[in-house]
Amino acid sequence: MGFFDSEVVQEEAKKLFEDYQSLIQLGGEYGKFDREGKKIFIDQMEALMDRYKIFMKRFELSEDFMAQMTVQQLKTQLGQFGMTPQQMFDQMNMTLERMKSEIEN
Repeated sequence: MGFFDSEVVQEEAKKLFEDYQSLIQLGGEYGKFDREGKKIFIDQMEALMDRYKIFMKRFELSEDFMAQMTVQQLKTQLGQFGMTPQQMFDQMNMTLERMKSEIEN
């Protein structure tokens, strides 16, 4: 069975995408959130990033051809912006840390 044939993989990918879309849409209202709302939003984004890292690690560790192609496509796309997947995650973490520091003050 291929990596993408797995029902677990398909369900997690779908859930990750839906959760990401919901948070991005909600993020459009971030400036209107009170302090606690901002904390909750940041916590949810951090949890989503952790889930995404785990999901991507599954791709990297898989021997499935399509999973490896997906990893290479991501690297190629990010490479066009002069970035690696790790740098992408680091950038996201820095943004979330900056957001946290802004609500602490």
